[in-house]
Amino acid sequence: MEVLITYIINENEKEYRFGDNGPKYLMKGPRMNFSIVQFQPGQDFKAHYHNVMEENFYITEGEIDIIVDGKINHLTKGQFIHIEPGEIHYCVNHSNLSIKMISTLAPYQQNDKIEIENYTY
Repeated sequence: MEVLITYIINENEKEYRFGDNGPKYLMKGPRMNFSIVQFQPGQDFKAHYHNVMEENFYITEGEIDIIVDGKINHLTKGQFIHIEPGEIHYCVNHSNLSIKMISTLAPYQQNDKIEIENYTY
């Protein structure tokens, strides 16, 4: 008989990767990542793509530009975007308010993020 493991995680017990911004991982593997991502006004996250993992963002607060393969997608609270493996994506907060969004990555691969240097769109 397979033993199932239930995870209950309190967001307040986790920290954003870069202090007041970046991802806050509530779950990292074994099959997917689930995080809350926050950006302050003017902050961004380096352009990158994944070979295997698909990535999803759901905006819970604020607004953000998510550029996918050069196309600017201006997203606001309540909107969702799906990004396929191989699509270069870049997130930047051009607003005057902080942004919060949920991010999922699956199927989880530990070394599947390829950063793009000097990305322009």
